[in-house]
Amino acid sequence: MNDESRAKAPSNFIRQIVDRDLAAGKNDGRVHTRFPPEPNGYLHVGHAKSICLNFGLAEDYGGKCNLRFDDTNPDKESVEYTESIQEDVHWLGFDWEDRLFFASDYFDQLYEYAEILIRDGKAYVDSLTAEQIREYRGTLSEPGRDSPYRDRPVEENLDLFRRMRAGEFAEGEHVLRAKIDMASPNINMRDPAIYRIKHKPHHRTDDKWCIYPMYDYTHCLSDAIEGVTHSLCTLEFEDHRALYDWFLEQLPVPSRPEQTEFARLNLDYTITSKRKLNELVTEGHVAGWDDPRMPTIIGMRRRGFTPAAIRDFCERIGMTKNDTRIDMAVLETCTREDLDRTAPRAMAVLNPLKVVIENYPEDESETLEAVNHPYDESQGRRQVPFGREIYIERDDFMEDPPKKFFRLGPGREVRLRYAYFITCTDVIKDDNGEVVELRCSYDPATRGGDAPDGRKVKGTIHWVSAEHAVPAEVRLYDRLFTVPKPEADKERDWKSFINPDACVVMDKALLEPALALAPAEKRYQFERLGYFCADRKDHAREHPVFNRIVTLRDSWAKANKG
Repeated sequence: MNDESRAKAPSNFIRQIVDRDLAAGKNDGRVHTRFPPEPNGYLHVGHAKSICLNFGLAEDYGGKCNLRFDDTNPDKESVEYTESIQEDVHWLGFDWEDRLFFASDYFDQLYEYAEILIRDGKAYVDSLTAEQIREYRGTLSEPGRDSPYRDRPVEENLDLFRRMRAGEFAEGEHVLRAKIDMASPNINMRDPAIYRIKHKPHHRTDDKWCIYPMYDYTHCLSDAIEGVTHSLCTLEFEDHRALYDWFLEQLPVPSRPEQTEFARLNLDYTITSKRKLNELVTEGHVAGWDDPRMPTIIGMRRRGFTPAAIRDFCERIGMTKNDTRIDMAVLETCTREDLDRTAPRAMAVLNPLKVVIENYPEDESETLEAVNHPYDESQGRRQVPFGREIYIERDDFMEDPPKKFFRLGPGREVRLRYAYFITCTDVIKDDNGEVVELRCSYDPATRGGDAPDGRKVKGTIHWVSAEHAVPAEVRLYDRLFTVPKPEADKERDWKSFINPDACVVMDKALLEPALALAPAEKRYQFERLGYFCADRKDHAREHPVFNRIVTLRDSWAKANKG
């Protein structure tokens, strides 16, 4: 990005730091970031903010961004997660080029650094149990106590640490700790663990290691090894920054990155806790990590959110130092604006009501021309079949309509989108009194436009041809929870706020025939109904399945005003 275009990018405190660093000639004028997920789960919308920040910042300043997996815990990590994360980052529109790294790439170097700390008297092997270590650590208001093993001789520490690596000890029998300050007011500086024993194979290094470095130790050193200049992380790591800097100061690292913290994304009507998202999946509240109700990137993609909308959302919410909550409506607005520009239009009827146009010739049909997009002529036009029998949306008819109901009713005339004016002449009911069919007449002179005699109608409704319509399953997805902060109520289980209408299946929906040929993930505006996406997993020509992405308007805002 040149200086002029960079000046147009929204400013924030992180950009101001980068600008100051560049002006001071720091880091030889380099900007190098990284996105460092742990491969122990699927990414969610909060990670999207970090992805857009790290890759976007590097892109804007002509720098580099690495994708690095902090894979230091073989208990929870897998190739499945590393592959899904790479796919998510690419889907959002970013590329790490040849800079795909793993913390496990540096296990040998990290081990050597640990031995340096031991030889310098800055690390020791502790033989307290995990419970004893917690007890000795102290509290936020009370200092910790030195471990009785804190002053082991250097040679004894080296011997024990090498034997830990050789697999001579059971898990939990020893840990390697940094020797810093057990009285520090920052509890993270009270001799934190550096290595623990785990007799578990690693998905990349197999059985080579039975000791694994801790996250705080690994993260800063990996940044330094890779030449990262700006290590950007969320606010929960603010108290860890002193430890980040301490490791870099004690060791002969090739570079000195600086950590800067920003507020994590807290989005209303959903959650981003990995543990709680896992509960939703394992307890069957949702149908998997890619369930379109989930805030996971894979779930948002399946629902139909676009990469452009998510990137726009992350830019709009900005970067702050204080935790704030973002209204879900902001994400939905970004999505509507993107899809309004890009999504072709189509007609679908979700809750069909049959209409017979009695004065239309029997056994005849015709094709009408419809525009694919009202503002984008390049999307072209399509042919829509029309015949004597059609289906309309049941909500578009009322037997006794109020004054401001401008759709179909007995004796009322409306426009069929792209077709004709029709007038309801009769209402057919079943034995239970339910309306099952409408009889109407049409005006042939109104084909595709207005009436030649100048008469006007106030309502235009969508429809599909009964003969040509394609049966489909349409899933109406909505917000996952009924309240903005499901975790805030301490008197109730957060899962009691799960929205029972977050997925409503319309299994009698009818589509205009071209929609059966839609490729998976193709997005449309179903006219007057909202934006929909062909499900990337279940959609097939023989059984079309569409997901509602968002409604045409923010119905939640209207409901909350009421």
